[in-house]
Amino acid sequence: MDIIGVDVGGTFTDLIRFDETTGRISAAKVPSTPRNPAQAFIAGLDALALDPQAIRHLIHGTTVATNAVLERKGATVGLVTTAGFRDLIEIGRTQRMLEGGMFNPRFVRPKPLVARARRFEVRERLLADGSVLTSLDEDDVASVAAELRSAGVEAVAVCFLHSYRNPAHEQRAGQLLRAALPGVFVSISAEVVPEYREFERFSTTVLNSYVSPIMGRYLAALDRELAEQGYAARVFTMSSNGGILTSERAGAEAVLTILSGPVGGVNGSIAVARAAGLRNLITYDMGGTSTDVCLVHDLAPVVSTENVLAGFPVKTPQVNINTVGAGGGSIAWLDGGELQVGPRSAGADPGPASYGQGGSEPTVTDANLVLGRIDPDRVLGGAIRLQPKLAEEVIQALAAKLGGLDLHRLADGIVRIAVARMTSSIREISVQRGYDPRDFVLVAFGGAGPMHATHIAEELAITHVLIPRYPGNLSAFGLLTSDLKHDYVRTFLRRLSAVAPADFAAQFAALEEIARQQLRADGVAPADVSFVRSLDLRYLGQAYELNVQLPEDGYAIAPIRRAFYDRYLATYGHASEDEEVQVVNVRLAALGRVPKPIVQPLAQTGTLDGARLGVRQVYFGDRFWNTPLYERDLLPTGVRFAGPAIIEEAGATTVVTPGWRLEVDAFGNLVLES
Repeated sequence: MDIIGVDVGGTFTDLIRFDETTGRISAAKVPSTPRNPAQAFIAGLDALALDPQAIRHLIHGTTVATNAVLERKGATVGLVTTAGFRDLIEIGRTQRMLEGGMFNPRFVRPKPLVARARRFEVRERLLADGSVLTSLDEDDVASVAAELRSAGVEAVAVCFLHSYRNPAHEQRAGQLLRAALPGVFVSISAEVVPEYREFERFSTTVLNSYVSPIMGRYLAALDRELAEQGYAARVFTMSSNGGILTSERAGAEAVLTILSGPVGGVNGSIAVARAAGLRNLITYDMGGTSTDVCLVHDLAPVVSTENVLAGFPVKTPQVNINTVGAGGGSIAWLDGGELQVGPRSAGADPGPASYGQGGSEPTVTDANLVLGRIDPDRVLGGAIRLQPKLAEEVIQALAAKLGGLDLHRLADGIVRIAVARMTSSIREISVQRGYDPRDFVLVAFGGAGPMHATHIAEELAITHVLIPRYPGNLSAFGLLTSDLKHDYVRTFLRRLSAVAPADFAAQFAALEEIARQQLRADGVAPADVSFVRSLDLRYLGQAYELNVQLPEDGYAIAPIRRAFYDRYLATYGHASEDEEVQVVNVRLAALGRVPKPIVQPLAQTGTLDGARLGVRQVYFGDRFWNTPLYERDLLPTGVRFAGPAIIEEAGATTVVTPGWRLEVDAFGNLVLES
């Protein structure tokens, strides 16, 4: 049987096939089809020459939900809320939520996803302990349903005050609205984010209503097209928390898939690093439209529930990935005579000028082609033949605007500016959080990551870089290494000194029972279920908390307090052991193990001369170098040589700059050292 991973990116769709019988892994890459992502999905399956009946399941990562928010192309949403709280999603916390921080002079609060005319109030009120102050007025709900129908909404978010304590009012309102508005998607906050902090809970629920109809239609269309092609395998979707979801849940809670694609690359990096004996790494995934980076410490990525997308809080567990608009398709342009690169991208359509599909502006890919770092005769994604002359023309036109700057110096400058933007993104997740990048290995992948890895490493003083096998498809491979995962949370505001171990045991037992039922419905055997328990803790009186994972052997209070002090010290550089600690939330991550590939040693024989393809003039620094070219699939394990060199393969090109050495390890990874 086969397991298939499909990562639908902005420029290319990458696929990995794992044959459970033979252990063989194969890869494919096809151009993405942004107007209908399912077309590229099917084209990629065709490229793998699969037997539809021999597939156990398909796992895919998608940017459908993310793009719907970023491009403001989600569903028309209505909001139903407690009387007096109609404007909460617009008022927020009067803080500057956009990237750039509170001192950003260019800050502009994003327009709410729900226009004020589509926000409706109903009479009901719960107190902070969940008790009923004012019962739900069902006549109000009926009246609001009529107005929502007149407004032509496609989705409704139901957000009442303190519903995390008592969901009864939201549940009843949801029932009434679903009955009155057939075909309209209804999302209630007690199911999406059952924890306190109204603004974040309201925002996340609105986002879920905004993207779920889009995701639902996409998944339904994908299922239809797969069925027409004879595929009957179950489809799973990558979640932002590092696990996978059934299509049913992904369609109902699409907000959980905001980072669906990039997380696969992090999981793939962890699988490769574990096999190679590495523990601390910075993942660097450069694709056609953007670059995603993540810090992994002791083989565990940081997972956060304090996230922001396009200025909107998203309070769901997400692997902490930093994204910057710098990719192979990032456009070079002038701003007042100064050279800029990105965040605007040529994407898949029309793509870089050298794709010959109508692109008229220079991109990072065009610059690398002019510098000799990309083979002009290679066919990208099985369909795109590069045209160097077009790349030269658009860069030469930009050079003319800069007073006739040398073509190759400008191309090198374009690459270096892109590198600077990506390096800054890595510093944000490392240096600014107290980590020294020199203590980490840079794992580079994506279609363009290996081409720029040594440049990135040099800027950060990182001395070790690892390029895994199939780097252009690593995110798809990472999908196959992921387990089913569901997150559960319950607000539990207590002083830690007033809590007994039995109290924690009761809270987690209730969540575990819900989790077991969910995983049983997902088809997971009880023996394949495991749990990770944690608490959100803070000093009494503080506004924000830290998540602390609990040991598996019990809930003793003293070790929990010590774990919080240690985590606080590591995060902020100081901690007081005399201050009172407060519990805010109990959290449970429920994992359902699924069959997955294991990274195996690769017995690759041959010689360095046998892998050599020839020599090409490649521009490094300020001159051209005679640079040997090698076919990666023919490089024997254990071989070592010094740069400069170009390593070519179907999904990516690795550039070994002068001053770096390369070795092929036992698993077929390219290990670069400065």
